[in-house]
Amino acid sequence: MDRSTALIAGEQPQADTRGGIAFTLGSTVSFAGLDTGVKFLSASYPMLEIAWGRYLFQIVLLPFIIRGVRLGDLLRTRRPGPQILRSMLLVGATLSFFTAVRTMAIADASAIGMVSPLLITMFAIPFLGENVGVRRWAAVVVGLLGALIIIRPGSGVFGFEAVLPLAAATCFSLYQITTRILAPIDPPVTTYFYSGVVGTLVLTLSMPFVWETPDLTGWAMMVALGLLGGGGHFMIIHALRRAPASLLAPFSYVQLVWVTILGYVVFDDFPDGFTILGALVVVSSGVYVFYRESVVKQASRE
Repeated sequence: MDRSTALIAGEQPQADTRGGIAFTLGSTVSFAGLDTGVKFLSASYPMLEIAWGRYLFQIVLLPFIIRGVRLGDLLRTRRPGPQILRSMLLVGATLSFFTAVRTMAIADASAIGMVSPLLITMFAIPFLGENVGVRRWAAVVVGLLGALIIIRPGSGVFGFEAVLPLAAATCFSLYQITTRILAPIDPPVTTYFYSGVVGTLVLTLSMPFVWETPDLTGWAMMVALGLLGGGGHFMIIHALRRAPASLLAPFSYVQLVWVTILGYVVFDDFPDGFTILGALVVVSSGVYVFYRESVVKQASRE
């Protein structure tokens, strides 16, 4: 069975922890580059158009990423409703976060958005029926307090735009929960395909109202966004097929390092002390949640 057929059939490759970590770290570079490109383009083009280009070119590049897969295989799903809902949640997360980075430093928006793993812990109770103990609840509360340290409500440092990364994190958390629900039902490439197609179709409806014809640089940047966004999500798929999510998740926080570096180099933005402190609180809480998850899973096997 070749690689593309194996992906459609859902065949699990052998465990490869180092490979999983490598793919996860690669995805952090892709997503940091995506956020930087979005902020750069936002000075010249409407946010809806930038998001449209990101989804469109993810679909255009798909045949080069997955070869030998028929369109019928990608369209075939046993749960079209949840697939569409999941895709719409990703569109919501994309638009919220892209709008945030237009006016905020990338590192600030990313640090607030890192509460997503903590929100997943909360949403896993009603939607996945998972039990969350007192210690994990405490970590969630501390992590949310870390986000408040960054936002500093009432201080005048951040305005309404600081709510947007929280909205993005909420949509993305529900997107992840829906992904977990669909995981045993549809193959990963089907789920990946629906994300791109639904996002492209929905955003295409708005193009007559916001369209500004890109120049050559604009088109090239939108192609790059599709490659970075699609490539990042595909690397996550490969990572999760090689190693447990609880082992890989803490490595996603490396993205904060990349966005801080790129934000400083490209836009001369550097997070202040409160943002750094809040980010450390959020990251520490998230790492503890993943640690507790691994402990609970290990205890359940014994």
